[in-house]
Amino acid sequence: MKELFKGVFGRDDRIFTKNLVPGKKVYGERLLKSEGVEYREWIPFRSKLCAAIKNGLMQVPLKEGSNVLYLGIAEGTTASHISDITGKEGIIFGVDISEKTMTRLLKVCEDRENILPLLADAGRPEEYAEHLKGYEIGLLYQDVSQKNQAEIFNKNAELFLPRGGAGMISIKSQSVSSTVPATKVFAEQKKILEEKFKIVQEINLKPFEKDHLFCLLEKK
Repeated sequence: MKELFKGVFGRDDRIFTKNLVPGKKVYGERLLKSEGVEYREWIPFRSKLCAAIKNGLMQVPLKEGSNVLYLGIAEGTTASHISDITGKEGIIFGVDISEKTMTRLLKVCEDRENILPLLADAGRPEEYAEHLKGYEIGLLYQDVSQKNQAEIFNKNAELFLPRGGAGMISIKSQSVSSTVPATKVFAEQKKILEEKFKIVQEINLKPFEKDHLFCLLEKK
């Protein structure tokens, strides 16, 4: 196993994280033991963050003990790997508006106590702000399917992310507009993000995702 980033490992062109809950899978991924340590394979077709790593992401601003605000956590596929990286000392505040996906996420949280599920609208961060009081957020991560993706991200950053804090967002052009070319959607969304952030790197997620742009950001 070669450590690519803190808590992220590579072997034979595949990506892994150390399993925080040995013996347990989250979404059918393969488990692999190496030198007495169990790893979970991280599938890029199932996780946009993993897809970004495969496509040349320069840094993963996570470490053991990091606190993460995850907007659009869904069923917890990507969050489970972030959970592996941050470990028991970190907390992932997982926001999602769907009761159906939240029900499935709760099953993941039964084994992974460092994921705190929040049934809420990411566009209204004031409604869950009380749950984050006293915690320093090291990474704001977003994967939501709404038209105003950049505005939602900026609004949460204003409330929860300190200056110099890291951000990651997967922009879905089809969710913003199905008639405007993806390149134009990306340009418009980036312009909004630049009101609050410096864009450190942008990555097209093909072939893992169509019409998705992944951005690594630093709050101004």
